[in-house]
Formats: sequence, structure tokens, C-alpha cells
Amino acid sequence: MTASYRNVQKVTTHVLQEMKLQGEKIAMLTAYDFSFAKILDGAGIDVILVGDSASNVMAGHTSTLPITLNEMIYHGCSVVRGVKRALVIIDMPFGTYQGNSKEALSSAIRIMKETGADAVKLEGGKEVLESVDRILSAGIPVMGHLGLTPQSIHKFGTYVVRASTEDEANKLVDDAHLLSNAGCFGIVLEKIPAKLAERVTREVKIPIIGIGAGKEVDGQVLVIHDMLGITQEFSPRFLRRYHNLSEEIKGSVTAYINDVKSLDFPNEREQY
Repeated sequence: MTASYRNVQKVTTHVLQEMKLQGEKIAMLTAYDFSFAKILDGAGIDVILVGDSASNVMAGHTSTLPITLNEMIYHGCSVVRGVKRALVIIDMPFGTYQGNSKEALSSAIRIMKETGADAVKLEGGKEVLESVDRILSAGIPVMGHLGLTPQSIHKFGTYVVRASTEDEANKLVDDAHLLSNAGCFGIVLEKIPAKLAERVTREVKIPIIGIGAGKEVDGQVLVIHDMLGITQEFSPRFLRRYHNLSEEIKGSVTAYINDVKSLDFPNEREQY
């Protein structure tokens, strides 16, 4: 594996394209606040996604649909303040781009102007192409998202693997080409067969980031709360937990409670 882009001062869409061409995998994680963003950026993450998954892990909703544009902008501002190197992408929330390309452009402009982020991401293919074109016409970088699209959960009715049938797989490939030809700088493929993701990655010139899409894509993305074990209820096959922070935090809080109640905290050295 080449590591020629580890030391770039700022990751841009051009850098991501070069990474694909050179075969260097792209590492991407979500973040929703200043503190986590600063840690991820300092660790050398390539891309930070301010995901609408904030609706789930930050606000406690059962889907991504309830989060608003104002809330996404708030999270985006918080993240951007903590980042120097990583490319920051912000999800456009449900209802801000579907079916109305003028509203899509207005929403994307607000995100870029008010947060200082580098790009926006939206879900869908042919059905949102007009919105994609209009946003791109304003010079705003756009990342696509195909496969399992959580904003369409009520349409699908389930979070099972997408594009497992020939018709749906063919549509996904067609949509990937449409997004690439329109000028998107990358596409997230979520929860689709690995062989299909490999085909898209091979056929499409722009970087393909997978989540539950196998290892033959150009990069990977996970939700930070999931991979650190802060959330415990979500355990899909594609999730690798790198820590169990939920139990560690509980243990620390329990120790603090015990120390307070036993008068062990604060001790003589911890007071003025």
C-alpha cells in the first residue's frame, strides 16, 4: 500500500482522485462535534462526514429523517472548527433537495456559506440528478450515495442489503455512471454485494467509498459512535468495533459516583 498522501496539508477532492489513481485507500469517518473532529483530524483521517446519522446517535431518533437543515449546519460548524487537514463533507438532510432543484441549491449554498465545509452529500441517482446538476453549477462539490439510502427507509421498509436483484443492480450501476458523468467527485455505496461494488469501482472514474460494500472499493466509512462501541444496539455484519467505549465510560462514571459518595473525591491535592 502506498502512503504518498499521508502528509498532504489539506485533503481536497483532487487529492481523493489522485489517491484512487495511485491505489491508496481512503479512510473516512463521521463526526458531529468539535472535540471528536479535532481528534480524528489529528489522527490523520482523510475525510470527515458530518452525517445525517447525527439524527440517530446525537438526537436519539430512530431514523435520519427528522434532522433539519439548521441542525446539520450546527453540527457542520462545530466539526469544521476542529479540522485542519481532512476533507469535510456535510449530508444534505431529507427534504432539502428531493423534487426541487432550486431548494436543493439554496440548501447547499447555506451549508457551504455557514459552515465552511468542503462539500455536500446527497442520496439517490437519476431521481435527484437535476438537483445534483444545479448544485454543481454553483461550483459546490457533490458526493453521491447509492445502495441502501437511509432517507428512503419508508420506501424500502427494511435495512436489508440492496441491489441484490439484477434489475436493482443494473440501476445502481447506471446511477453511478450518471453521478460520475454529472461531475460528482465521489460516491458512497452502502450495504450492497461486494462484487457489485467492485464492478462500480472498476467502471467509474471517481472514488467509491464503501460501507458494507466489501474491500474492493476505494475507501471505507463508518459511524464513529459505532466503531468506538459507544452505541451497542447496532451490530451489522460490516461493522468492526475498535473499542468498547460504552463499557469504559460506564466504568469511569461508576468510579466517579463511588468516589463522590465516599468523600474520596476531591482529596487534599484536588482542592484549593
